[in-house]
Amino acid sequence: MEIIEHSGLDVIIDDVIYMPSLEAPADKPHPFVYFITIKNNSDKVVKICGRKWVITLLNGNKTIVEGDGVVGQFPKISSGENFSYNSYHVVDSDCVVDGSFFGETDLGVPVFTRIPSFELNVPKWA
Repeated sequence: MEIIEHSGLDVIIDDVIYMPSLEAPADKPHPFVYFITIKNNSDKVVKICGRKWVITLLNGNKTIVEGDGVVGQFPKISSGENFSYNSYHVVDSDCVVDGSFFGETDLGVPVFTRIPSFELNVPKWA
């Protein structure tokens, strides 16, 4: 079965905020909240079934985070509609984040779209 890349889905990084008040483990003490909108510009209903994040540190080391759904949901996004949410990553230093959302159309055709890269830059005062 063919997987359709992009398929009319656009991902927008609405905002990224350093949030030191959130709990974070000692080995990854820097929490960042990100706000994302997934826009469905296709003519199909698309259900988001999962996501994959790639967190790349400045030294080149990568952490892969995969999971089902998006923030515990499996949103169905109708043609012309959006799904917005926020979540967070905890990191130990500056890094670049990107990834993909995976889903399927209302006809069961698998689709995915890339999440644009964004930076998590730890403030100098942190």
